[in-house]
Amino acid sequence: MTSRTDEALGYEQARDELIEVVRRLEAGGTTLEESLALWERGEELAKVCRRWLEGARARLDAALAEEEGEGSEGAADE
Repeated sequence: MTSRTDEALGYEQARDELIEVVRRLEAGGTTLEESLALWERGEELAKVCRRWLEGARARLDAALAEEEGEGSEGAADE
């Protein structure tokens, strides 16, 4: 379940917060409850990053397909 705040995060913001969460988990020194909360937050941030990357991939694929379509139309006209 992603919150509206997470949906408003940009890729770089989510990535940077995820890096901080991982750093804190790796450093240790947190209680089990804190570690679980950090892990859950990390999972949500990873989902936000994944959605951004998937969206970027879809945009690139669409742009490349459009470019290929324009290229083949021009070749047919010649």
